[in-house]
Amino acid sequence: MSSINILVVSGLGINCEQEMAMAFQLAGGVAHLVHVNELLKNDFSLEKYHLIAFPGGFSFGDELGAGKVFANRLLYTSHLSAKLREFVKNKKCILGICNGFQVLLKLGLFFQEKEPSEFSLTYNEKKMFVNRWVTHTVTSKKCIFLKGISTIELPIRHGEGKFVASTLQALQKLKKKDQVALQYDPTNPNGSVDNIAGICDETGRVFAMMAHPEAALFFTNHPHWTKRKEQYSRANKKLPQYGEGLKIFQNAISYLKEVFYGQAIDQHSLSQCH
Repeated sequence: MSSINILVVSGLGINCEQEMAMAFQLAGGVAHLVHVNELLKNDFSLEKYHLIAFPGGFSFGDELGAGKVFANRLLYTSHLSAKLREFVKNKKCILGICNGFQVLLKLGLFFQEKEPSEFSLTYNEKKMFVNRWVTHTVTSKKCIFLKGISTIELPIRHGEGKFVASTLQALQKLKKKDQVALQYDPTNPNGSVDNIAGICDETGRVFAMMAHPEAALFFTNHPHWTKRKEQYSRANKKLPQYGEGLKIFQNAISYLKEVFYGQAIDQHSLSQCH
C-alpha cells in the first residue's frame, strides 16, 4: 500500500512531537520524527515527504519571542525556506500548531514570497499564559484540513497567541482571500483581532492554529468526558472512541491519498471520530 509520509519536526524546545506523530499515525499516515538540526542541513531532502508538521512547544526557549529564533534559523542559515515553498507548489501540505503557527507566520509561508509581513502573534491581551478548552468556528472553505468541520472544541495553552494585523486593509485582504480559517467562538481567550484562531495560505494546504488538535485525539481527553459519557448512555448512543481533533489529521491524510495515489476519500470513515 502507498504510504503518506509525514515529517514531524522535533528537538530544541519543541515538546509536542510525540502527540503529533501519534495523531498522523492514527489518521493513517506514517510519521517520521526529524530533528531540527537535520532539517537545517542544506543537503536534507524533503522529496519523500507529503506533509511537514511543526508542533507546539518552546523552540529555542522562545528567546526574542515565540518561534522567532527558529524561523530566523530557517530563513538565514539554510535553504529550507525556499524548499518549503517548492514543497507546497508540489501540492503537498504544511501544518503548524501553536509554536509552529508562530514559526510559519514569521517565515511568511501564508503569503507570496517577499511580500511584507503584515501579521504577527504577540502576547495575550491579559499578559497571562492561557490553558483551557475553547470552541472554534470554521470560517474558510478552502482549508483542506478543516473539510466537513463546522465547529470544533480544542485545548489551547500559550502565552503569545494574540493574532494582530498591521492595518485594517491587511486584515480585510486576508478575509477576502478566504484565509481566515478558524475563529474563536463565542469566547476570545487572547484578544486576537476578529477572534482569529487559525489561518491558511491561498492554496488551503498551509494551515496553522494556536489550539492543539493532537491533544484532543480521544474522547477521554476532553475534561468533561465523564459527563458526556453519561449523556451518551442516557440517549442510548454508542460511546465514541476518538475526539474532535483527529478529524483534522484525517482530512490531511485523505487529501494527500487522493492527490498522490488517486484513492477516493471515504467521508463516512472521517465522520467516525465524533
